[in-house]
Amino acid sequence: MPSTYIQRTPSGGNRKKWTWSGWIKLAKTSTADRYLWSGYSASNNTGYLQAYFHTDHQLTIGAWNVNYLNTTRVFRDVNAWYHIVIALDTAQATAANRLKLYVNGVEETAFDTDNRSSISQDSDMGYNSNGIHTIGGYQSSGSANAGFDGIMSHVHFTDGYAYTPSSFGSTDATTGEWKINTSPSVSYGTTGYWIFKDNAGVTDQSPNSNNWTATGNLIPTQDNPSNVFNVLNPIHPTASNFTISNGATSIERSSAGQLGGYLGTIMPTTGKWYWEAKIIEAGQGDRGRVGVANYESVTGTSTIQGSYSGLEISLKNAKFFVNINGTNTEYTASGDYSDGDIVNIAMDLDNKAIYVGRNGTYLTLTGSSGGDPTSGAAKTGAIVTDTTYILNGSPMCTYFGSSVGSGSDKTDVDFNFGNGYFGTTAVSSAGTNASGNGIFEYDVPSGYTALCTKGLNI
Repeated sequence: MPSTYIQRTPSGGNRKKWTWSGWIKLAKTSTADRYLWSGYSASNNTGYLQAYFHTDHQLTIGAWNVNYLNTTRVFRDVNAWYHIVIALDTAQATAANRLKLYVNGVEETAFDTDNRSSISQDSDMGYNSNGIHTIGGYQSSGSANAGFDGIMSHVHFTDGYAYTPSSFGSTDATTGEWKINTSPSVSYGTTGYWIFKDNAGVTDQSPNSNNWTATGNLIPTQDNPSNVFNVLNPIHPTASNFTISNGATSIERSSAGQLGGYLGTIMPTTGKWYWEAKIIEAGQGDRGRVGVANYESVTGTSTIQGSYSGLEISLKNAKFFVNINGTNTEYTASGDYSDGDIVNIAMDLDNKAIYVGRNGTYLTLTGSSGGDPTSGAAKTGAIVTDTTYILNGSPMCTYFGSSVGSGSDKTDVDFNFGNGYFGTTAVSSAGTNASGNGIFEYDVPSGYTALCTKGLNI
């Protein structure tokens, strides 16, 4: 969350040699700077070092009056986990070796800005001093400023040791992907730490007990470098006035306008998939909607509308909209949704059917109970069975669309793709999940799993 950060004031350690390693997942592509970490070594703005994603989505490592490195590479993939390693060793004779940046196991060599020559040999840098250190934000003139808004996992800091990425990860022999080492063998020195290990939060997992203090809401999640979950994709063109938050799992539209929306980041073509959407505020009429879209059919540069094929579920008046290649059929169901209700979506791509539930009860097109996601080829009570335009083997993904109309009601929805939370609130009582992937409010239908990378391999 943008208002959440953690802080610690170390006793002061080695300012010439250290390593920062962390796995991160961006939640949005913001026009504001998004800070990984900063060290603040004085009561003014001159004694610090910081790493942050710039407004142009490039990664910068810099201080008060100089940017030491600014990448040519841009970071805009909100579905990927990036492994970032920053290693400092000012004793090195060659300036380029005094500060190194690695991404996913590979040293970065292409920079728009490279001022490492300004780092004097054997000099003390502004990080690892006896001052306020912040992760997920920065300290300025005595006040904290947040700005990351994403997910972090397995963050290490080694005081007095400059490591390469091979200490924290390795290349998978089968897939060629860079994978996390969940039990690295490294030395932490005096001020070093290991935080965000699984769900351990800010409690230091190194031998040092260098714990941190959180400001704001730190939300545990099942989404991690070993199992990446679906989120809403802020890069996809959409109508204006949307706000994405909580690791790209919450969405809000607060002003009137045309129908628009966001697609998800994971797009399977086979398998059985389940997720939930909790209605915080339904908006007006039938304008607030969630559903499923055929990604390949989505056209236009600004909205999800027009000739696309998919299913839309009204959050206010229990209507289903089945859009087949631009032809929209409306089905009026009985029993309106209310704020606080949870929409259950079960998508069976193997048998070409989509089922929709309300608070764990699966509905038919008329709104009565009777949908059965486990019915297989019978497709009992399925809301969508089209095999030409919607369920034709093209990539499918979650979808949110909303327009609040001309009134003051806003549309506000929290998704649970298996991370176990709606916004900042944990599920009240987790249902059963035979797949073992994800935590949901309601029982996951037998044979279904969460939209996640481990789920894709089942």
